[in-house]
Amino acid sequence: MEPAARSYPVQLSVDYPERPLSRRSTLFRVPLLIPAWVLLSLLTGQGIGSSEGDGGYEATAAVSMSLAVAALLLFRQKYPRWIFDFNLEIARFSNRAVAYTLLLTDRYPSSDDAQAVHLDIAYPNASELSRGLPLIKWVLAIPHLIVLAVLTVGSLLAVVLAWVAILFSGSYPRPLFDLVEGTMRWWARVEGYALLMVTDEYPPFRLGP
Repeated sequence: MEPAARSYPVQLSVDYPERPLSRRSTLFRVPLLIPAWVLLSLLTGQGIGSSEGDGGYEATAAVSMSLAVAALLLFRQKYPRWIFDFNLEIARFSNRAVAYTLLLTDRYPSSDDAQAVHLDIAYPNASELSRGLPLIKWVLAIPHLIVLAVLTVGSLLAVVLAWVAILFSGSYPRPLFDLVEGTMRWWARVEGYALLMVTDEYPPFRLGP
């Protein structure tokens, strides 16, 4: 018997809703999203603090943390646990907000409860991580970003079809759900590799677990 393939250090899954989804919540999803995304924006610093005259923005918390981790790995080969925990919880809340946005769940995204969205990232052993690789990971991730650009467009089209299906039947067609969930999973792995820098293992080119 062949040994089972080792799981990638970043795992994301969304529970498929076995009960009918709320038609009212689905119909009015756009305005309902505003509070969650405002909170996420405040937590990450996205779009806050423009520089007058050039239209620039301050770096988000995620990018700042990524640069800090890259510097710590390069000069000290350390990945402080508090930075990891902060990044993980922000990523979890972000994915709950994304799942709600993409109609995968009708439960309003919680600031701390996992709900139907499960993101697990293995805490890295910094001594096993490359010192210099974090400097070029975004370059190495370009092939994934190209594929993800196509998948994201396909997923958005799937969400439109799912929106119509939920309004009429209350259910999210499983093939559409699997495509959208798989695209989220792919994004999470690339972000774990290139932004959170929790692993040097190159992300797999697949939608599945």
